[in-house]
Amino acid sequence: MNPRPLPSDAHRDSATQKLQKVLAQAGLGSRRDMEQWITAGRVTVNGVKAHLGLRVGPRDLIRVDGRLLRPGTEGELPRVLLYHKPEGEIVARDDRERRPSVFDKLPPVRGAKWLAVGRLDFNSCGLLILTTSGELANRMMHPRFGLEREYAVRIRGRVAPADMERLKRGIRLEDGAARFESIVEEGGEGANRWYRVVVREGRKRLVRRMFAALGATVSRLMRVRFGAIRLPPRLRRGQLVELPPGEIRQLLASLDLPATGTSLRIRTD
Repeated sequence: MNPRPLPSDAHRDSATQKLQKVLAQAGLGSRRDMEQWITAGRVTVNGVKAHLGLRVGPRDLIRVDGRLLRPGTEGELPRVLLYHKPEGEIVARDDRERRPSVFDKLPPVRGAKWLAVGRLDFNSCGLLILTTSGELANRMMHPRFGLEREYAVRIRGRVAPADMERLKRGIRLEDGAARFESIVEEGGEGANRWYRVVVREGRKRLVRRMFAALGATVSRLMRVRFGAIRLPPRLRRGQLVELPPGEIRQLLASLDLPATGTSLRIRTD
């Protein structure tokens, strides 16, 4: 039997989407990951090797590494986990130093994989959100939505009121200007002071670098909120909890994502 022809790139009706977006929505990885898979020749559509920019519809047969993606249950929701990350774990699957990974503790998921919404560095702790939806992860991290990240930060020393204003107005870092949406002192003992800060972007080690620009050293950093999701007060370090369907629907709606729809899963039978 001859393979189905690839859908025309000019056929751009509302029933088609870009291939990398469809793969990300299936929970296989981020859009960037999926673009790399397509470029590497790991994806076929209707028996033909796919290319970047290809649009696909519900009737197209998509295979990844030869395995068919099948429709999931109509209205199936992505899964979302909240994990209280302790210090001493990395947010990556592969590490040359073989350090403990947050992914080592996650429950198995069939036909998809867990994706981290942003990262926390090895020495940071607190709220880490994980999901099976690449599109959900992408929107939560995308600058267009500007979701707030709130941190409790302990530093050695004290930030002068004038420097707190500087941090809110914006300071120059090696990769561009950065600012806190807010910074509030929350007391402390001895040489250590606690601050509560809010940022709207997820650049690498941003909070630590902003304090370092003022000569202050962060001795502890804990994320307590990402967007509307707060770290549950009873969730101990190293523990995780799964969001219930109602809260997942609210999260999807807040990011202009459909709360129902047909998902894709890699066929495992």
